[in-house]
Amino acid sequence: SHLVSSRPGLIRDHKYHLRHHRHCCSGKELVDWLLSAGLSIQTRGQAIGVCQVLVDGAVLTHVKQEWHFQDKDAQFYRFAEGELSLEPGTWDTEELLEALAFLAQLGPDALLTMALRKPPAQRTEDELELIFEELLHIKAVAHLSHSVKRELASVLLFESHPKAGTVLFSQGDKGTSWYIIWKGSVNVVTHGKGLVTTLHEGDDFGQLALVNDAPRAATIILREDNCHFLRVDKRDFNRILKDVEANTMRLREHGKVVLVLEKNLQGSGCSNQSPSAGSSRLENGGGSTSPQPKVRSTVNWIASLEDATLNNSCAIGAQDKVPYDVYRADHSCLTVVLPVNASVRDVLQSLAHREGGHGERMLVKVNSAGDKAGLQMDTISVYTSLGLNERLFVVNVQELHTLTPHPEQLGPTVGSSETLDLISSKDLASQLTDYDWNLFSSVHQVELIYYTFGQQTFPSATTANLERVMRRFNELQYWIATELCLCAEPGKRAQLLRKFIKLAAHLKEQKNLNSFFAVMFGLSNTSVSRLSKTWERLPHKTRKLHSALERMLDPSWNHRVYRLAIAKLTPPIIPFMPLLLKDMTFIHEGNRTLAENLINFEKMRMMAKAVRIIHHSQSHTYGPISPLRSRPPQLLEDPQALRISTCSEQSLSGRSPAPTQAYLQHLKVIDNQKELSRLSRDLES
Repeated sequence: SHLVSSRPGLIRDHKYHLRHHRHCCSGKELVDWLLSAGLSIQTRGQAIGVCQVLVDGAVLTHVKQEWHFQDKDAQFYRFAEGELSLEPGTWDTEELLEALAFLAQLGPDALLTMALRKPPAQRTEDELELIFEELLHIKAVAHLSHSVKRELASVLLFESHPKAGTVLFSQGDKGTSWYIIWKGSVNVVTHGKGLVTTLHEGDDFGQLALVNDAPRAATIILREDNCHFLRVDKRDFNRILKDVEANTMRLREHGKVVLVLEKNLQGSGCSNQSPSAGSSRLENGGGSTSPQPKVRSTVNWIASLEDATLNNSCAIGAQDKVPYDVYRADHSCLTVVLPVNASVRDVLQSLAHREGGHGERMLVKVNSAGDKAGLQMDTISVYTSLGLNERLFVVNVQELHTLTPHPEQLGPTVGSSETLDLISSKDLASQLTDYDWNLFSSVHQVELIYYTFGQQTFPSATTANLERVMRRFNELQYWIATELCLCAEPGKRAQLLRKFIKLAAHLKEQKNLNSFFAVMFGLSNTSVSRLSKTWERLPHKTRKLHSALERMLDPSWNHRVYRLAIAKLTPPIIPFMPLLLKDMTFIHEGNRTLAENLINFEKMRMMAKAVRIIHHSQSHTYGPISPLRSRPPQLLEDPQALRISTCSEQSLSGRSPAPTQAYLQHLKVIDNQKELSRLSRDLES
């Protein structure tokens, strides 16, 4: 109905090649309308994806019943009966935007399936790139180089089977293809042993028979309905395998492969792609014929990189001084200004110099639940490692047992729903993104290395900017739970819940994925998810939008949904930082840095790939989409005070102190899960 009312001449009769097509529009006209209607569809690719979803759902059909949507003047489509109405629409603009946002999320998968269904010779360059990007996230081909993945993208065939129990091939059959499970699962069965194993999405099978030119060693039976496979036939498999071997050189020592070199067919200049990076090289040492690693001072090299690029006025340098708020047992506060990497000993000495000697004192971290943790004298960077609502206390041994949290640590007792009522969800997302971008852009990529290897390896470095972003992530998710649990009136609470769901959708649209995940995690907090009566008050479309957004949170296959989505985005982006740190930790702890006195270059490559995500996300000059970016910046009176701040509560935007901005930069939250659960039970027992 919105389509008919906004473009009454779009759906009409067409004549093409002496054929009449009634009540339809061309594919190009439909895409043009989606782009010009102001419905948050920004690119032709997005619009084509939405149309393909409609075709797959039989809402839109080709006049000749073709299954893939084409953005062309000579391809005509009509809507199914009942989908178009001449009566005024019952949906408001916001509901229409939510529906299109949902369709746009399904679009990339629909386009990928369409590309895979095409014969390889008919695939466009864009479709080949789309398939290649999908292969980057499939476990079965993770060990293959990018050049091999591009070769596979040009020969992959799509195969689907609707019924569980279908036998894909039997033991003893001739091997003709290699299979990758794209959707579903299969059982592997052999004569005599029965069920051997079950393979799932991302696994592959059938390769052995092609490599050895032998019969199938097992029978493959579909375990569930609607299984989808990516298939490579034998001829293409053997050709690609031979090409890989022809362009690979292996250096052996005492019968073992110690170095693998792969020819870079796509590069210019040097034809061999060395596995070594700027800080490492392989040489013959001391007359020995064995390659020995000689590593330049990594610490100095990384530090020089950081000094060369640390130009964000909000960034905290390793030598910057920050205010340390330290509380006494009576909750009075002392503030000392020390370097960001100051140790516990430095803090205590500064306090003793200010107050005079008071016997043996100790520094203790106390959280909002009252849990205490004494800090060792040599512990450094104490302040940046403080958790949300944690505070530093200086006490003697006698005072330790009577120590209680400061009242501010307990969080607010009254919600701010009245303030939030005055702000639309889109404006809220824009201002959050504007502030978050300032935090994220101050993070230097080498901070991920410092964070992963630890301060023992890099004692003079700081991860203060990275810690600040992580603190903000935790703050946002607890803010969501706090506001909902402090809203006593059921109707207002349902409205607030709806606003937060829309906020998540807008954050995702603005490519602020870190805050998107924080908001969604806040909505998933048990104190919120158990409020069944509140969730029941939500409109059906809002619950449907929330379900669609939850797909991005799916952790299966190493967060495949999120990784596919972010691979398709162009910078600027604020990525999901906790997952990036998890990736770095797993790479570091799961792989040895040295193997038989040789540098594990594969580990270095994996870490470099993860670190480059920060560089790629920050590579655009401006922040993510936000109306505030069009406003001229105004400098604070004391920019140095801004630069040395280590709390996310400190304003980094440097713009006019509007009430909304001030509110978002000084969020008050309850981070005690027991207290949130108690409040939730009081609302709905």
